[in-house]
Amino acid sequence: MKKNTKLVAVGRKSQYTKGVVNPVVQRASTVVFDSVADMQEAISERGKRTLFYGRRGTNTHFALQDAIMELENGAGCALYPSGAAAISQALLSFLKTGDHLLMVDTAYEPTRDFCDKILSGLGITTTYYDPLVGADIESLIQDNTKVLFLESPGSITMEVQDVPSLVKVAKAKGLITMLDNTYGNGWHYRPLEHGVDISIQAATKYIVGHSDVMMGVAVANETLWPTLRENSYLLGQCTSADDAYLALRGLRTMPVRLQQHEKSALQVANWLAGHPLVDHVRHPALKSCPGHEFFKRDFSGSNGLFSVVMKQGHRKAINRFLDSLHHFKMGFSWGGFESLVTANASMAPLRSTTGWQHGPVIRLHIGLEDVEDLIADLEQALKVYQESL
Repeated sequence: MKKNTKLVAVGRKSQYTKGVVNPVVQRASTVVFDSVADMQEAISERGKRTLFYGRRGTNTHFALQDAIMELENGAGCALYPSGAAAISQALLSFLKTGDHLLMVDTAYEPTRDFCDKILSGLGITTTYYDPLVGADIESLIQDNTKVLFLESPGSITMEVQDVPSLVKVAKAKGLITMLDNTYGNGWHYRPLEHGVDISIQAATKYIVGHSDVMMGVAVANETLWPTLRENSYLLGQCTSADDAYLALRGLRTMPVRLQQHEKSALQVANWLAGHPLVDHVRHPALKSCPGHEFFKRDFSGSNGLFSVVMKQGHRKAINRFLDSLHHFKMGFSWGGFESLVTANASMAPLRSTTGWQHGPVIRLHIGLEDVEDLIADLEQALKVYQESL
């Protein structure tokens, strides 16, 4: 089957749909058994998407797991109550006191906070590395390094990593590799096909697609799946059947939505690239984005998220710009149908290794509104920005 057909069909086994189009919503805490033999069988098969206990999942969860496994081409999928939970629990599943973690310096801010505030207290050390370091990552590997964590493109500043080069070194040194694939979403990029061991997403974003569900997913290869599955269960991770249902529903239309997000974002990004106040645009599909050559080589497409680096500015100008926007709402998420904006006067506080020598950064998520309306909104807001300089 072609990709579009497959995404419509996956997770729709008759045992999940019960004769209707979508998998039924099966809510449960307790699963009951008619005999000791039935209960013993469920216990022995509990790791194989079999009804056992609510935290292990119901048929609604199993349908979503099937679909995400197909999307990411993995051996198993764990579900979490948020993207941050998926990242933190994946790390905790494979790190212990005395271990060392290599974390990309452009990581999602909550990931950085988890390393600095939680892992450090557990005796796990973190070294932040330049996202563009490539094969030179070898010089940062210590005797106790256990995990190499990637995020490509990076949060806010959008650097695209040379994943195959990094993975090659990691495998030679026996490291586990994890990648935050929320931008690539399994549709435009499949990390496991590039040698990554675990691909993680905030399904809150494009999988759900409607800004109404918090969810994270982690897909592992065959070697690491049993450990990820059991440790995530022991850490108490689970999601509701209703949220799993909404994620499945969003997944069916994700390719169509992504196509429009991509088209509109490129139009807005190219318009902004020519604006006199803009230093450069960090959209992975544009040459001005660091690591663009890796994006062009490895990804099949982009989406609605990108950042704009201004030539100059300060907090007052940024605030006036944000307050003057109409169609772009301020919000910390992305991936929904609506356009969003956030801004940082400086990226320096969020960098440990790479620093920041550029102007303010404005991050945009281009939603499904008419592009002409969005450009007009940005144009009037940029005039306010200029008046405030």
